[in-house]
Formats: sequence, C-alpha cells, structure tokens
Amino acid sequence: FTISLHKVDNTTVMIKLRPGVPPSCRIRIKNVFKSDLKIKPGENATFAFTCSTPEKYFIMEIQKNIDCVSGPCPFGDVHLYPPGLPRLNRTYIWDVKASTKAGLELKFSTPWLRQIEPGQTCPDSISYNISSCIDEATVSIGTFCRNGSVSRVKLLGGVVMSLHLPWHSLLTTSGFNIANRASIKRLCIIESTLKGESSITLMSPNYPLGFPEDELMTWQFVIPSNMRASVFFHNYSLSNCERKEERVEYYIPGSPSNPEVFKLSDSQPANIAGSFNMSLQGCDQDAQNPGILRLLFQVVVQPPQVDENVTHLVDLSKEKNMTVTIHLEGWPSQVPPMSEPICLICKDPRTCDRVLTLASGAVYRISFLCKDLSRLRITAEKGIGCMDIRWCQRKIYSLSVPKVITRLPIRLHKFIWKLLATDLINVEIMSPSLKLQQHVPEQRCNTSYSYSIFSATPETELNVGVFCPGGSIEKIQMRNNITISLKTFGKGFINESIPQDLKMSFVPHIKDECTFTVSPNPKAKVYLQTPNWPYSLPPYVSISWFIVVPSKQTARLGFSKDRMGVACETGRAYLNIKEETLGAEETVRREDELLPQPRNMHHSFWVNISNCKPVDRTQLTLQFWVTFADKQIDLGIILAVVAGAGVLTAIGLTVCCVKKKKKKTQNPMVGVYNANVNTQMPGKKGLFGKGRQNNESHVYAVIDDAVVYGHLLKESNGSVAPEVDVYRPFDGPMGSLPPSPPPFSFRKDIKRSSNTEEEPPPLTDTDQDTYTFAHQQSGQSKDNGDANEKDKGDTSVPLLENKEQDGLVE
Repeated sequence: FTISLHKVDNTTVMIKLRPGVPPSCRIRIKNVFKSDLKIKPGENATFAFTCSTPEKYFIMEIQKNIDCVSGPCPFGDVHLYPPGLPRLNRTYIWDVKASTKAGLELKFSTPWLRQIEPGQTCPDSISYNISSCIDEATVSIGTFCRNGSVSRVKLLGGVVMSLHLPWHSLLTTSGFNIANRASIKRLCIIESTLKGESSITLMSPNYPLGFPEDELMTWQFVIPSNMRASVFFHNYSLSNCERKEERVEYYIPGSPSNPEVFKLSDSQPANIAGSFNMSLQGCDQDAQNPGILRLLFQVVVQPPQVDENVTHLVDLSKEKNMTVTIHLEGWPSQVPPMSEPICLICKDPRTCDRVLTLASGAVYRISFLCKDLSRLRITAEKGIGCMDIRWCQRKIYSLSVPKVITRLPIRLHKFIWKLLATDLINVEIMSPSLKLQQHVPEQRCNTSYSYSIFSATPETELNVGVFCPGGSIEKIQMRNNITISLKTFGKGFINESIPQDLKMSFVPHIKDECTFTVSPNPKAKVYLQTPNWPYSLPPYVSISWFIVVPSKQTARLGFSKDRMGVACETGRAYLNIKEETLGAEETVRREDELLPQPRNMHHSFWVNISNCKPVDRTQLTLQFWVTFADKQIDLGIILAVVAGAGVLTAIGLTVCCVKKKKKKTQNPMVGVYNANVNTQMPGKKGLFGKGRQNNESHVYAVIDDAVVYGHLLKESNGSVAPEVDVYRPFDGPMGSLPPSPPPFSFRKDIKRSSNTEEEPPPLTDTDQDTYTFAHQQSGQSKDNGDANEKDKGDTSVPLLENKEQDGLVE
C-alpha cells in the first residue's frame, strides 16, 4: 500500500495494533518491521503487512484539522481522504476550530441520523460521534447511527466529528457537510425532522453524565401540520441548584403563552399540532455537591384520531381511598418498544401519557389517542381500613367494581381491595347469594373473573387461594391485612350476567389464621384445599373449615391422599375432625399417621389442620372432598319400633286383666329400693339425729305382691297377671333440694287398689323424717339408730322403717 498526504490537507494517518491483540502480524517498510505506522501531512509511505488478514490485528485513525478561526471555513461536503486506504477498521476524525461567537452548523444527508445511548451499537456498525469544544472543555453531544431523524446540528465553538467504519464497509462519503457559521448563543441546537407516524428517542449532551452547568440547549422538531406530536420523559435526574431553576421550555406555534415552562417532573405536552421547539435549561450548581442533570425522552408522532374529541366522564368525587390507572396491556412489566406508535390517554387536550392515574375525590373527562383501544387496560385499587372495632364492626362493605369503571370502553384488568386492620381486628369476607368456589385442579373456575385472596400478618404471609362465584363457601374469616384482587378473563366481565356479590366486614379476633364456612349444594361434590397451594402451609399456621350438613342429608368426607406429607422439625402437625353435636368424638391424626378413610358425617362438622415447623423440602399440602346423600331409614329401626309398640300393647292388656283379678285377692304391699335418685322430704330438719348410713335404699316403687310371687303365678300357667303401678322418678330441672316424695293422692290410690291394707296415717309437721320400705330377714332385727319401734311379724309382711326416702320407681 502507498499513502501520500498533501501538506495543505493537514491530515494525519495512524495505523496501530488493536488493543488486547498479540502482535502476530507486523507492518513491513522495506526491510523494517513495525507494530505501528504514523504518516504526517506532506509525507509518503509504502508498506505491507506480514499476514493475510491484517483487519484482525490493526486499526486506523485518520485525523483532519480544519481551522475556521484564522482562515476561511471549507463549507460544503466533507470527503473521506485520502483514498486507497487498507481495509481496516478505521475512524475518521474532523477537528474543526471555530470561535464561540460564530457557531458551526453540520448538515446531514439522508437518511439522516438516529441517536443511541452510550454503549449501544449500530446495526451496520457505522456510527457518528459529535462533540462540542468550548475553550478547553469538550462536551459529547451524542452518538448516532444512520437512518434516523436528526437532520442538522448547530454547535457553539469548535466541533470534533468522528465517523467509525468497519473494515468491510463500502461507504465512500462522510454523509455530512459544514453548512455555515452563525452565532446561536447556546450549547447546541439539534434539528429532528419527522415525516410521518414515528417515534424517536433523544438524550441531553454528556448523557448519562451531567449536562454542563448553567447551559442551554434546544431541540427543533419539524413535523407535518397534519400530524400530532407528544413528548414523554423516560429517564431524568436533577442537579443541586444554588441559583436559577432547571426547567424545560416549549415554543409551540399558536400557543397563547410562549414559551410554556415545565418542570422535568411534570407531564409534558402532548397532542401538539405541527412543528415546535423544546429547550433544556440548567442552573448554577452547588460546588460541593453539584449533582447530575440528565434527560432521556421520547417524541411520538401520529395522525389525529377520529375519536380524539370524544370525552368520557369519570366521576370519582364520591369515592374514597381509590385510584384508577389506565395503561397499556402488560404494564408495568412489559413496556412496548419506544419506536412503536403508542396509545395515549389524555385528561385534557394537551396532557396525555401512556399511563394515566386518576385519584378519588375528583371528576375527570378523559379522551384517547389510540387506534386500537383493545390494547388498553384498567387497574384500580381501593383501601378500606378499621382502627377501632366499635366504629366499623356492624358495617358491611360491598366489594364490587364501581359502574364508573365498567362503563369505560376499556377492559378492566384488575381491581384490588386492600383491607387494613389492627392486630385485634379481623376481616370476614361473605358471598351471601352466589357463594365462592375454590379454584382447584379438580374443580376449575370457568367464570369471566376470579378473586385472589392474600393475607399478611407481621409473622405470616398466606396466599389463601383463588376463588370465583358460584360455589359453596359462604364466608372466610382471616387475620389482619387482606388483599383481594379481582382479575378478569376475556371481554365478558362488563356484560357478566352473574352480578358481583362479594361483601366484607370487620370482626373481633379469631383463633385460627383462616376459617372457612362451607355450605355445599346437596347434589355437588366440593373440593377444598389448604392455602398456599401448591406450596406448603406456613409453619405453625392453623386453618379450619366448618362444613354445614343439612338435617336430612349425610355428608361423606374423604382425603385425596393417605398422609399429610410433612416431616416436622419442631412441633407436630395435626388433623382434627369433629361433628357439631353433643358428645361427639373427635378424630385426631398426626403427621406420621395415616389420614382417615372416607367416612359419613351425620351432623355439621369441623375440619382443622395445624402445621408444625417442617423439615426442609417437606410440605403440608392437603386436599379433601365432601359429597352428600339423603339419610336412609334403617329397616332394623322400623322393626324395633313395631316390636316396641307390640310390647306396650301387651303390657296394657296385662294391666287391665290384673286390675280385674285384684278385686278378688288381698295381698300386702312390698317396698323395693332403687339406688339411682336422691330424694329428700321438704320442710323442717328431721327429728332423728341419725339418718341412713349403711343401707342401700334410695328410691322405692309400690308393687303388688303378685310381682313378689310372680314365679308362682307363672307356674299356674299365667292364670293371674300381676298388676304394676308406676311412679316415674323426677327428670326435670334440679334445684338445691331433691324432689318431694309421692303425694297423698298417690298413696290413696295404693289403698284403693289393695283393698285389705289400711291407709297409713297422714304425715304431720313432727313426722318429717325420711322413711323407707324394706324386707327384713327372719329372726333378725335391723337397727339403724332410729327410735321407731319395728314390727316382728312374718318376713313376707313389709316392715316400715324411718329412713331417708329418695323417690319412687317401678
């Protein structure tokens, strides 16, 4: 290769090794081998490379110095000089000296330039870098690729322009020219020409480093008059100002208040018709802590929308603690590329953005600059709090989406209720008419919306589950702060035939972290599972389900697996099942035991699951199901009832026969004792100092002597049927004193039935000690410490002893 440089061109060529590449290839000049070569203005050089692929090892810099201060400035196209250079990665540098009183204008040929962030690369590896030189300071205006909208750049003072070309590039022109000199009295002016629907991104000088202190720069946007432009700030930071204020100024033709001044934190103008200018003004910074002023922004150009003058009323004046955000689908995790035309939401003709948040307590009239409203979504959030249970315990709050949201021509994505309460106040969620269905693999929700319920206490975060309307869960009680998210699926939510029926109230403290009340449809099979599914129930958390069983139904309870599946590091995990009836037994299983087999439950019952602290990688996840069937009448019970009725009939006939027979017989009465009831005579304290101590008499019944000799009657082929007269023991409420002995009328009936027995004298006030009928064995006198005289007749004749009387039984 031979390179000849004219001295008048003031151009220098440098060939040097690429950084980090071993010197496996050399430059040979005659018989001299070098690793670099420098050719100065006016010099000639003939050289060769010692390898066949020098582009892998060498790079080239061609620098041309242009003096526009002491001599005439070479206006016009800037050429790539010198020709015939080796095919290496090369950088052309034009260093133009100019006075600060006469700035320079660089004009770019089509397809113009597109600014990129530092560190990014251009698709064709061809890039421009523009810097401004003021005195000894150098400010990087930016890095640009080809194919963009930047058509001109005016700079104050000198310019350093760099063009980077890859070794395989066939570009033969620089793509710009020096247009003229003109004083601009600001750091720079960047002209951006947009011909149609498009989006561009621009940055402040020295981005992401700081914009120079107390400087001013301007962007000029040339836009067709039939298009609309909107400005969006995506990334900015502010410096620490001692004097003045950092701001953005707009000059919009036809505006009544040019320039329009905005802070960087404000929503920037939108829906601008035609061309406009935008300027960035810095301030005097704090010398000790200057901070950084920088800005990255986007300009979107699109045609006017057919419905841009159509406004939609959003009245949030009666709402409290609610925000409504209108945004693009996928926001905030998925933001469409800034190069795409976007949907804009406007709260007035000039205040538009891709995301618009409306707060409660105000009325808004919004419009849309968007070709396809189906790309937009609504996310709303409402807070409900209770700090004192006395003020909010009886209130019932409706958790339904306000109609002001459902009337908008935009699909609701999510509505979030945040229920806040203190430690001693809990939340109860109800669905009185629709009830809730838990979304489980065996029973999936197929409605157009569902609820996700999340509970958070200072100790535990609990994902309660996903629920939809039309199930069996009447209410859910949870502790502390609850988040309920209504999420829609498809476009059917607005026209949903099933109305929303979710309500909530604040209730006093509950024992478990979560309690479900389930009232299933008698014909349905209900599946229920532990919260945090498919992950483990949190350590030491207790969950309860109360299953309501109709009176004429029998529930069958079963579990989807044999064991809980958890191994405990500390504590034990338990499953408890108990019916809601008096005396019901409780079924308890630990984590190391088999779960119960399917069983029938005849009454409403509880299912409680309590977790321990699990060993790593073991999880407590449990699912169970409930079905119902009509109660069946047992045939054995029917036969028993029929048999019992027959026995009662036989006893009745026997009593009638014995009564007729007794008129012909005279039998003494016999006293028999029962040890079941303690009966005491009401009235004064007894006269006898010593009462019953050793005998076992408690309750007596008066029985005809035919019963005593009943075995003899049986031997006579049942010709005599014994008569049985009954006095039942007291089974009502018991006071401090036991019930009274049988009344006089009862004893008179005894006399009339026995005929030969004399009526005993009535009791007097002094005859109030207790008494008992008992048998006495032959030849034996039983002393109980009483002063009464005992008869010494035949042993078959009943003796009367003064003892405590407990009651009468058959």
